[in-house]
Amino acid sequence: MNANHFFRRHALRVFAVAAAVTLVSCAGSAPPTRTAVESSRASAAARPNIIVVVVDDMGYNDFSLVGGKIPTPNIDRLAQSGARMTAGYVTAAVCAPSRTAILTGRQQTRFGFEFNPVGRDETSGLSLAETTIAQTMKKAGYRTGMVGKWHIGQQPGYQPLDRGFDYFYGVLGGATPYLRSIGADDLHVVTAEDSRITRQRLPLFDGRTPIDPEGYVTDLFTDKSIGFIGDRGVGDRGVQEQQPFFLYLAYTAPHTPLQAPVKYLQRAGKGGSDFDRVYAGMFAALDDGVGRLIEHLKKTGQYDNTLVFFISDNGCPSYVGGACSNKPLNGWKGYPWDGGLRVPYLISWPARIKPQVRNEIVSSLDIAATSAALAGITHPRAEGVNLVSVLDRPQQANGRTLFWRTGPNHVVRQGRWKMIVANKAAAPAADDDLGRSLRPDGIAATVSPLGQWTLLYDLEKDPGEKVDVAAQNPQVVASLQRLFAEWDKDNVEPQWTSRRGITVEVNGARAELFN
Repeated sequence: MNANHFFRRHALRVFAVAAAVTLVSCAGSAPPTRTAVESSRASAAARPNIIVVVVDDMGYNDFSLVGGKIPTPNIDRLAQSGARMTAGYVTAAVCAPSRTAILTGRQQTRFGFEFNPVGRDETSGLSLAETTIAQTMKKAGYRTGMVGKWHIGQQPGYQPLDRGFDYFYGVLGGATPYLRSIGADDLHVVTAEDSRITRQRLPLFDGRTPIDPEGYVTDLFTDKSIGFIGDRGVGDRGVQEQQPFFLYLAYTAPHTPLQAPVKYLQRAGKGGSDFDRVYAGMFAALDDGVGRLIEHLKKTGQYDNTLVFFISDNGCPSYVGGACSNKPLNGWKGYPWDGGLRVPYLISWPARIKPQVRNEIVSSLDIAATSAALAGITHPRAEGVNLVSVLDRPQQANGRTLFWRTGPNHVVRQGRWKMIVANKAAAPAADDDLGRSLRPDGIAATVSPLGQWTLLYDLEKDPGEKVDVAAQNPQVVASLQRLFAEWDKDNVEPQWTSRRGITVEVNGARAELFN
């Protein structure tokens, strides 16, 4: 080969790579053209498909691998195929604020989505000034799909198809009935909010069209996810034969209404209460869905190069008749104790992540940061870290600091220490902590006239948060308070007020919480 021919070929190769990079980096908010995607196919082969599976109100101890009483063989296999993060946290103990952080990669208090939009779901939504991870992944050349529960904006302009997703099938609100009608052998266990969860008020959508399909909703969400993924994987030359995809699969299970069809109830058996049976049936459908999803990836050659996150939006609640479990953690959904904030957190990527159990403190904020990094792009103002790079290193000490704020209450977790500051309450705790009458709209959550509890736990010695050691460690409390005050400077006022001011009693501390 002569020198001129060599340099001509080399220049062409450099120009081609530069052109592909320019096409992606200059895409802005518009979706990349098919030509741009095809021209960068070789580089895309190294980028994984990404699936974010978010389940609704799953307890920390609700899958069988960690001792849960409900068999979950497919979720167990997913956990064993990658990394199980034992100290995985979400940014809120209730649904909608937690989901905004997953989808933006930013603490929801940075943009005012501090409380659940209870009673204001149809008029409120995620600030249009925020960028979703779907918008970022679309800019990077991914095709983007969302299936399941949205719950962060129902008005035009705030829906999934307006926020970076190419495809949407699901419910815009917080829940929907799983069945159009309850058959004689099906089971529906009634809870406090079921009267508000109707197909008329909370319909399913295919794109922007409201629909009322037959079938069990959990199964429908799995079906539509598999349809979005498609059947083209890695070709015989090891090159990915389509755009990589980003799928946000937000199952409504096992959130209320508690409904299961006979085919899943038969798997649950006849023992236990109706709560136990319906919850086990709902979990059987959820676990089957995870199994079907993974099996489809394997059949289509996409399994090895697909990264799957699996996480719950918060801990499980107290109002499902004891059918769920956050053991060994203390508290429930809506609580600042770890039963509300610490969740199942799994990461699988067979081509890259070895099976392992890790104890580092991680956050749901890391999902967006990791996804963007693997796509070769930066997500705006992301507050998380790239977990794949964390997993590439040996086990690290739990030195990370996480923060939470709900009105006057706040939480700091740093290393072994966790501090909870919460309003003192006079009223006794109620049994159904999230199902009682609502607070008036527009009443700000403020520090109680009774003052506040300042509780400190050493989670290395006391993972169940049973023993308050604040009095013995005043320097730790002062340090964590200073860290919180500095972090809080970048937060803004809530977009709306809390309509759930609940009273709970944990270890003798009667506290007023806001959600």
